[in-house]
Formats: sequence, C-alpha cells, structure tokens
Amino acid sequence: MSVADHRRVTIAVDAMGGDKGAEICVPASIEMLDRDDKLTIILVGDSGVLQSITGEARSRLGERLQIQAASQVVRMDEPPRDAVRKKKDSSMRIAINLVKEGRADACVSAGNTGALMATAKFVLKTLPGIHRPAIISAVPAIGGHTHMLDLGANSACTADWLYQFAVMGSIVATDIHELVQPRIGLLNIGEEEIKGSETIREAARMISESTLNYIGFVEGNDIFSGKVDVVVSDGFTGNVALKTTEGVAQMINVFMRKEFTRSVLRKGIALLAMPVLNAFNRTFDPRLYN
Repeated sequence: MSVADHRRVTIAVDAMGGDKGAEICVPASIEMLDRDDKLTIILVGDSGVLQSITGEARSRLGERLQIQAASQVVRMDEPPRDAVRKKKDSSMRIAINLVKEGRADACVSAGNTGALMATAKFVLKTLPGIHRPAIISAVPAIGGHTHMLDLGANSACTADWLYQFAVMGSIVATDIHELVQPRIGLLNIGEEEIKGSETIREAARMISESTLNYIGFVEGNDIFSGKVDVVVSDGFTGNVALKTTEGVAQMINVFMRKEFTRSVLRKGIALLAMPVLNAFNRTFDPRLYN
C-alpha cells in the first residue's frame, strides 16, 4: 500500500544515520518522493552535506523535500543512554522532535537501533497501557508472511510486556496488512501448556483471556509454516531466531550456487532455471525484511 492511497504524509528522515548515512538516505528519500506525490520528506542532518547531495532535486521537488539542520550524529556503537543525554542536537533526536512537534507524521532512521528506541521513548513516550516499545518485522512464510516481535529491543520481558506485544502485533497485522483476526502465537520450546518458563505461561494465560485470536504456543519451525500471523517473544529469543533465519537463507543460497556450478551441464541447467533462482533469492533476501 503506497502513501498515495492515503492523505498527505510528512516523514522526518535521520539522513546521517546508518553505516553510510546521507550517501544512502538522501537518494532513497528522493526516489520515494518521485514515487508518491502526496509525500513530503524532511531530511535532518548536516545542512551543508544535504544541500550538496540533494542538488537539483530540491528545486524540482520544492516544499516536498526540506532540510532541517542538526549539528550532531549518533554513532552506530554509541550507548543509547549517551545518545539521549549527550546528543540533543543529533539528526536522530531532531527527527524525532519533529514528530513530537507535529511537523512530521513519522520518523525513519537507519541508525543505532538502541539509541533510536531509547530516544523515541524519552521524547514521544508510549501509549497508555504500553510500557515498552518493541521491534517488529515480517519474515517469509508459506502463503505470505509472519510478523514477529520483539526482535531485540527488550532482552528480558515480563508477562505483561509479552501481552502488550501481542496487542501491538495484532494491530499492525490488522491495520497495515489488512488481516482479519490475525492468529497470535507465543514462541516457546514446545506447544504443550506445561512447557516454558513461568513468565511465558503467565503471558499465555493473559493473552488467552483477552479478545485476541490466540492459537497457543508455537515453536521455531511454526514461524514459517503459515499457521500463525503474529509470533510474540522476548527480544533476546526473537533476535536469535531472526539472525538464525538470515544465516540459513544465506547458507541455502551458497549451497545452491555451489551445486549449480559443479559441471558444465549443471551450469546450463542453471541458466534455464535463472528466473526461478532469482525469484527465490528475492523472496529470501534478508535485506527485504529489515
């Protein structure tokens, strides 16, 4: 669903965040503006650098491409607490401030995830009834995608937090991906009710007593089975599961290339199968799933 399907939207982009900063963020922002004429982007960062990179795009896009100066940058290895306390004029902080001030509807950053979460929580606070933010993403599954959270923001969670993650995951799956009554599963070491820690079992009780469409405990292999729409876990477990998935996808890619290049005949078969192989690579490219 594109931005053009809705009202006009303004997004503040931390243009200095990420491993390559403005070099990647600015061209991506301009490309997005070219795709959706109802979108406005505010690039936040070193104004000299941003003016140099945007070039003719500023005159072509007019008020839809704006620049907001920021004198600091949050490093990728910077502790979240330091980013909140010492980088009040960072591109990340200013971008989030624009959301708080109502000048932007959302903030996007490819920078330090921990700092982004900590700064957003400090500046924007959380919704009533939600104690902790969570990282959510979709991973490929049979018949579509499975949404997972938390993927690393909270390494240890209470039962109440896990319940809140289930609520948030259900809302994302419903409102953004238009799933009716998304099926919620709680990641555990087994499907039996007696399995898992006391925290997991208490979270299961809370979710089952809610109005959510809770299907029970799910195991790691269920993430990709298509039997569940939202998988809930603590950030430690979720992050390990996600990185394991990425590793398996890369391993399969390497093995397939190795097998298709063993002989001249197999190389010929590979040429014929190239459309299928390319489609497979696109489906399982970890970069597509954040």
